[in-house]
Amino acid sequence: MATSVTETERKYEAPSDASLPDLTEITGVATGPEEFDLEATYFDTDDYRLARAGVTLRRRAGGEDEGWHLKLPAGEDSRQEIRVPLGRAVKTPPKDLSSLVRAHTRGNTLAPVAEIRTNRRRWQLTNNNGDLLAEVVDDVVTAQTMGSSTTTTSWREIEVELGESGTRKLLDTVEGHLVHAGITPSSSKSKLSQVIGVKRDAIPTITKKSTAGEVVLAYLHEQRAALQNQDPRVRTNEHDAIHQMRVATRRSRSALQAYGKIVDREATRALTDELKWLAAILGTSRDLEVLRTRFEEALHTLPPELALGDVAARMTRHFAPLEAKAHKDSVAALDSKRYFTLLNDIDTLLTTPPLTKLAAGKAKDVLPSLVEKARHRLDLRVEAALQSTNSDEPLHEARKAAKRLRYSAEVAEPALGKHATTLRKRAKDVQTLLGDHQDSVVARPVLLDLGRGDENGFTFGLLYGREVELAHKTEAALPALWQKLSKEHL
Repeated sequence: MATSVTETERKYEAPSDASLPDLTEITGVATGPEEFDLEATYFDTDDYRLARAGVTLRRRAGGEDEGWHLKLPAGEDSRQEIRVPLGRAVKTPPKDLSSLVRAHTRGNTLAPVAEIRTNRRRWQLTNNNGDLLAEVVDDVVTAQTMGSSTTTTSWREIEVELGESGTRKLLDTVEGHLVHAGITPSSSKSKLSQVIGVKRDAIPTITKKSTAGEVVLAYLHEQRAALQNQDPRVRTNEHDAIHQMRVATRRSRSALQAYGKIVDREATRALTDELKWLAAILGTSRDLEVLRTRFEEALHTLPPELALGDVAARMTRHFAPLEAKAHKDSVAALDSKRYFTLLNDIDTLLTTPPLTKLAAGKAKDVLPSLVEKARHRLDLRVEAALQSTNSDEPLHEARKAAKRLRYSAEVAEPALGKHATTLRKRAKDVQTLLGDHQDSVVARPVLLDLGRGDENGFTFGLLYGREVELAHKTEAALPALWQKLSKEHL
């Protein structure tokens, strides 16, 4: 059975003659050293797709946590580590782990790329209550690449990993003591990257001098990373993963549509269609999750005497099989050739982008007019919704326009600064309001179905009435939010 932990650590380069500082000066208590001998085989594709994505997959023997380890990016200094017992397999990673990196491998074979042996000395830093604050390890490493040709290297490094009771401030404190002792932050994020010489692909940095094309492409790089980072979490059905992956696809699609005069729109039309397909597949799970949560929260607001019958159980019987099927369908889509082709097309776009002449212009000169175009689109949609006698569908169209404006402003934020940030926030307010309205539109027929011919019909009727009231409130609040947005200019 797989287990998952999140580790937060920093690595340091240590000269062979450097001495560790007195660790008791940091937390008051430092126990150790304990000594371990570790042997690990690392797996990747022949072109190091996992390493370039900041992912490592290894089989390690020795130490307290020997087994198969898959490490996934999880924010600054942190990675999620999924562990599976050693088992009998030596040359082939277990399916429980190899299935979680398909967004990177896409059918390519995983094979051993390096063997690393480590002699480790470990100290545990605790407080006076015995709570683990951090672990400091001093590793002497010998590594060998594998394949048609091999190289052998050795080095010494220090790792500091937070314990359950540790804080990031403690990491900074330990780092200060290490640097004072001549031990400096490592340029490699993992042992594997040091031995194979491959670093994680970096998101391009944006400056005030960046071109319009550079700004848009940097944003698309971010969304590709977000999509791939959420892929394994969707597969394991982690909370909010579907939502975050869907948002990444929508952000990518909105950016390509809004900035089609920078990244040629005709050249990316097929890609935006495929992004729409993926968002729709993920949307089924997400929409069910939103509805179920909405109904559960609404039920809790009712006085107990008005919740007649076992309404919660009725909801569970309705949503559980639908959500299970939707998740199964989502994972099937993520295992499909169509999805892998979509990921390949995103890679191609970022490697050889179809930039227009406008892309070479300074971002601060080019981007504002394209953001304003998205704002004008929203203005037209809101005006149409406010004038409509049947406003559900026009308001839905206005919500989509608000979303495009929000993401258009978000793309431009690094180059345009606080004015783009304010506009993005205002657009998000409108999108959220209209999203609540659309959720109400979707919720009402479901509540009718749940309450029809059911002993809990009275309570479902109350929830239906609540949705009608919420829809009216959002419609009434729209003009004021729209007015606030209209005052913001780039």
